[in-house]
Amino acid sequence: MKEFITTEAKAETAVLVALITKTQDERKTEEYLDELAFLAETAGAVTVKRFTQRLDGPSSVTYVGKGKLEEIRAYIEAEEEAEREIGMVIFDDELSAKQLRNIERELKVKILDRTSLILDIFAMRAQTANAKTQVELAQYRYMLPRLQRLWTHLERQGGGSGSGGGKGSVGLRGPGETQLEMDRRIILNRMSLLKQRLADIDRQKTTQRKNRGRLIRAALVGYTNVGKSTLINLLAKAEVFAENKLFATLDTTVRKVIIDNLPFLLADTVGFIRKLPTDLVDSFKSTLDEVREADILIHVVDVSHPDFTEQIEVVNKTLADLGCSDKPVLLVFNKTDAYTWEEKDPDDLTPPTERNRTLDDLKHTWMARLGDDAIFISAREQTNIDNLKDLIYKRVRELHVQKYPYNDFLFNNYDAEGNVE
Repeated sequence: MKEFITTEAKAETAVLVALITKTQDERKTEEYLDELAFLAETAGAVTVKRFTQRLDGPSSVTYVGKGKLEEIRAYIEAEEEAEREIGMVIFDDELSAKQLRNIERELKVKILDRTSLILDIFAMRAQTANAKTQVELAQYRYMLPRLQRLWTHLERQGGGSGSGGGKGSVGLRGPGETQLEMDRRIILNRMSLLKQRLADIDRQKTTQRKNRGRLIRAALVGYTNVGKSTLINLLAKAEVFAENKLFATLDTTVRKVIIDNLPFLLADTVGFIRKLPTDLVDSFKSTLDEVREADILIHVVDVSHPDFTEQIEVVNKTLADLGCSDKPVLLVFNKTDAYTWEEKDPDDLTPPTERNRTLDDLKHTWMARLGDDAIFISAREQTNIDNLKDLIYKRVRELHVQKYPYNDFLFNNYDAEGNVE
């Protein structure tokens, strides 16, 4: 009897590379690499090794120094000899075409940078025609200045005699450049078509927003993987895809939410991330318009993350870039159930760090000054959700009365004397 041999699909292995610079210390670099490893895992790769190097700034030729590149190459060759093939090397910053070409020539494996990895995840997550169009445009914008490295095998194959230069180049002048220009023209035409499609989608979205009636618009914003989709599922009883992965949500989901007698619209938007490629922000204009046109922003924060304060700064900066820094914001500190802290040794006389603070201690820091503009919850355990609903109701009601002076509530609430509240 014939036996079938079953083989499991092996995940690609990845090596991560980052720099320790004057503006990015060792701790910060490790955090960035942790995030890069999570991005790689989301894309389907397994991280097996990390390399860091202290430099004033990235080398314009090979990102890291020559010695470090040789060290990485030696590691890859050693792994291949041991029959543990390295699938890719991922760099924590965006690489130029020159850097990519030089690194690929030296390491002879697939080279990715943070931007191309994020684009790959976005392409994997895109479900609707709108999201796919936006991602494709961002990919072409990224690819266009890096086209040359795809055709290095055709470039300048011979100098040419006469005005062309060197020997033996008759019939070989410029095929690389010709192919390059052809590809550039194809990509530019495709980009033009995609931009037109996005403009059409933008008009449709604008029309949809106009037809939503006299309702206040709230938008959930925040770093990626902080629990925004879980929260909208809780508040709107929706079924938005939520997963412990980065960029689980790409398409903006808008749901009608009713708290007590007040209906309003709640949008779940794409999460932000450190070093978010500018091309992505530009390409996702129609998606991020939900943030621009919102009346109030509900900024969700993963309080259990060791570096949540920097994540808040990243989101605030992205919102400022979008021109949304003047909107009212409600800070929701999520994942209190996952918060951990380290008890300080009584004999340790050094000042306490962020990690030595209990959740109650944390609530009495700068967050206490926010008053009703901040709340601590756990969406997964449904802790403090009723208080969150009350807070959202209060904020949205204030905006509703200002924007729509005539009563548009589902029904009236009455006080003890029978007067409308």
